[in-house]
Amino acid sequence: MLFVSCAPGLEPLVSSELDSLGLRGRATPGGVEFNGGMAEMFAANLWLRTASRVLISAAAFHASSFHELERRANQVPWETWLPKGERVRFRVTCRKSRLYHSDAVAERLGNAAAKRANAVASDDEDAQLFVVRIFRDECTIRADSSGELLHRRGYRQSLAKAPLRETLASAMLLASEWDLGSPLIDPFCGSGTIPIEAALMARRIAPGITRSFAFQRWPSHDQDQWNGIRGKAREAALQSAPAMILASDRDEGAVRATIENAERAGVAADIDASVRPVSAVDLPSARGWVVTNPPYGVRIGERGELRNLYAGFGNALRRAGARYRLAILSADRELEAQLRLDLEEVLRTTNGGIPVRLLVGEIE
Repeated sequence: MLFVSCAPGLEPLVSSELDSLGLRGRATPGGVEFNGGMAEMFAANLWLRTASRVLISAAAFHASSFHELERRANQVPWETWLPKGERVRFRVTCRKSRLYHSDAVAERLGNAAAKRANAVASDDEDAQLFVVRIFRDECTIRADSSGELLHRRGYRQSLAKAPLRETLASAMLLASEWDLGSPLIDPFCGSGTIPIEAALMARRIAPGITRSFAFQRWPSHDQDQWNGIRGKAREAALQSAPAMILASDRDEGAVRATIENAERAGVAADIDASVRPVSAVDLPSARGWVVTNPPYGVRIGERGELRNLYAGFGNALRRAGARYRLAILSADRELEAQLRLDLEEVLRTTNGGIPVRLLVGEIE
């Protein structure tokens, strides 16, 4: 059994992505469960755009005392996921159970892993992670196969203000129902996450194609199988995006960051990036998508300026006279009202700890 974790609110999108890979999942709060083995685990890590981690079941047992926990933990085949002497860390949650001290649970599990695999307990982020949940005295242990969170594609090294996570940018694109072949515009591009993720989608480039994963260090890892799956993904990629992708921002530094990040992602030729105010937004055809994440105005004193910005953005979209679909991330109902557009909420999540909603609608 495998479990894909994600940000709250993105579970339906992860489930849909798994469906597209031929993997039927069951959405639960915080992620999606699905059946599979190593090949399915490889595919999920390589292809999922909206997921945070891919976890594989390591053990499940009843434990209502530390003696029972220790006995059962000693039977877990830790050596499947831990090379001799590997660093290991545990993320433990305990609810409605006799064992309620998460640090004490982690200590017992660490001792068991040390006995079977000479594992060394560590707080380092690159140590092998096990996610442990004890609920009503039932203990579930899952090994993290991803390592670094999956939003870390590797290209986003140049940052602008308030950078958007790659997984959320992909969620916005998927929830907007962009058809991959129509023009896509982001007039608040920041460091370019939305247009870059759009180009990766349009070119069928697997988001994890250039990064490494925790499972590659496992003693049970099948390198030949992984090479085959990754090789097929490379063959599936298109040479160029079929869609016109435009990125703009009034901040010259942000546009420069977009170009640099796009070059690292290998999609610079697919994105037309320019410095321009949102009032000069260009909709180059009769039909397309605007997918964007404008500033929210969380600091005092910004609201007046942002009301004018949102009102001007709405006016520019209507003035363009094209039939476009808008998907906009919003954290403020008063600001979104300034757009004077009929928009529908399609998902709720958080961005940098701020509750946000994705609003989608036609620009008439």
